[in-house]
Amino acid sequence: MKPSPAALLKPLLLSFNVLLLLAAGSPAARAGGITILPEVRQGMDLIYGGDPDAAIPIARRLQQTQPDHPAGFLLEGEALWWKRFCAACEIKYGMFEAWKRSKEPEDDAYIALADNEISIAEARLAKAETAEMHVYAGLGYALEARVYGLRAQNRNVARVAVKGRAEMLRALELDPQMADATAILGVYNYYVDTLSSIAKVLRVFMGIPGGSKDEGIRQLEVGMNQGVLMAVDARFIFARAIRQYDFKYEQALSIAEPLHRKYPRNPIFLLLLGNLNELLGRNAEAANYYRDVLKLTPPDPVCAARLHESDAALSASLPQSR
Repeated sequence: MKPSPAALLKPLLLSFNVLLLLAAGSPAARAGGITILPEVRQGMDLIYGGDPDAAIPIARRLQQTQPDHPAGFLLEGEALWWKRFCAACEIKYGMFEAWKRSKEPEDDAYIALADNEISIAEARLAKAETAEMHVYAGLGYALEARVYGLRAQNRNVARVAVKGRAEMLRALELDPQMADATAILGVYNYYVDTLSSIAKVLRVFMGIPGGSKDEGIRQLEVGMNQGVLMAVDARFIFARAIRQYDFKYEQALSIAEPLHRKYPRNPIFLLLLGNLNELLGRNAEAANYYRDVLKLTPPDPVCAARLHESDAALSASLPQSR
């Protein structure tokens, strides 16, 4: 049975998964007006490689050495988000996804971290307006949108998403080549256009700007192919979106496969690829991915338990395992 559009909306709302445009203020690598420190790249690779816990000490060292720059705070927020995403994963409608999670005690610290990141970016903007700092401010709102979405607090999602959208639009006014900001707008445009007719009417009364799915797809492709900081996130979001909303499993698979090639030890990517192969009826390929998940044990015990539980459920759904 295919899920309803309303049910499928939640993961993409929480995924306003616009995520981690992390930068710092010394020259290391330039792209679209953003400078990336080696420590930030190292932290990102640890997160996407399946070990967000290992990125947190790196983020906190950056917070101590550069307390007036948002990079370290965003890096920690990104690491904490992936831990939350993993802990909320389960199988519904035949899809592996983080569908919903109740409010947790540690959420307040997560929101405070995002607020701090936004404040630091705004303080820099008050001194000198740059596209880079608008991106940082927008990503602070994105961090908040994701946890509100996971808790199904859709009014809060809308409130912070609109603020984040405004920051990204201003970033592109200042630097039209900012591919990472384009990717973030792509997430907004895609999910807003998937709302039901009733929700779209409510959107107008709430003052939430509209979006275009086609434009969102184009923007996600820009971020996926041209972004430096958002390339992995844009690809992950894009693959899941067209699987959940458009049921384009073949295209989703082709988009997701590079994630596994670059980060072969990330069990979340493995489960996504296995799930897509199963949805395409390629049960042998799906079983191989599911077996590979069992060879990995994420350092976070909650995440490890949830992934192995999901893996067992997906494996049991394959005809040959019955």
